[in-house]
Amino acid sequence: MNSWQETVSSTPPNTGGAPACALCDLSHLGLIRVSGTDSRRFLQGQLTNDVNQVTGELAQLSSHCSPKGRMLGSFWIFQRGDDLYLQLPRERLPAILKRLQMFVLRAAVTLDDVSDALARFGLAGECAESLLPFAPTAPKATLTRDGITVLRLPGDRPRFEVVGTAAQLTPLWSGAAERAQVAEAGFWSLLDIRAGVPTVLDDTAEAFVPQMTNLQLIGGISFTKGCYTGQEVVARMQYLGKLKRRMYRARIGGDEFPAPGTELYSASSESGQGAGRVVDAAISPDGGYEALVVLQISSAEAGDVHVRDAAGPSVQLLGLPYAFPTEDA
Repeated sequence: MNSWQETVSSTPPNTGGAPACALCDLSHLGLIRVSGTDSRRFLQGQLTNDVNQVTGELAQLSSHCSPKGRMLGSFWIFQRGDDLYLQLPRERLPAILKRLQMFVLRAAVTLDDVSDALARFGLAGECAESLLPFAPTAPKATLTRDGITVLRLPGDRPRFEVVGTAAQLTPLWSGAAERAQVAEAGFWSLLDIRAGVPTVLDDTAEAFVPQMTNLQLIGGISFTKGCYTGQEVVARMQYLGKLKRRMYRARIGGDEFPAPGTELYSASSESGQGAGRVVDAAISPDGGYEALVVLQISSAEAGDVHVRDAAGPSVQLLGLPYAFPTEDA
């Protein structure tokens, strides 16, 4: 157990409800540091977004695709000093790091797993700003002072991530824990779900083209940056194809957790690929589960979606914090 784990374990999380002022250890997320003079040029050829837009004051969402345009990983990208950092679920880090390293060749770039070298925690709620030494004012904005980086994330309440060494973050965590309620990682996933931000996990790798997860609607794809792995498929979908599946937020009943990758059923679906799949899910404080699901648009409109089969729990669609373009309707 490292020093940061010792710190957070001293304040065990609350296991129920939705804290109005929430503090969450983010050690379940992995972190890849990208350094070297060719860092941006290298990432520009691998990721769906325009990495040149990332600055010390602005983070971005992005993804890494297979040559077939299927998402292998999704990230928050932010800058600290001269280095760029890719944050993703820790379970996906080994595969993504190995794959990216395959393409480095002679580029002056180094990729390192720094998941344990930098501590991270999240704060959410109206209390959040008052518990931080400084705070960005707009979603996706970042600030770094004295080695501590604070990112403001989208959501239905003020939400921040704090990044730094364990020594730097320990007093901040301890101070915040005096007022905030410590929450489990699942609560942070719930806030991502409510923000409509997709997460690619092991069970959903290569399951979705980026547009199926609404990545183009939340600033996760650049259509002007030039070539990257999978770019032809993503561009063809945008300009020549008709989107038949998109991501929705949903409430799912029942006692069984609808794990990422779980298949969804619709009697109206005529697709051999099924009606859709669960992207991510979390326990809802209102009962049951809240989830992001990729569905056939026709099945979503029919309103007859269930988990696995017709006898499974019903999937009730909820609103997202952003609108679908009318041309997709």
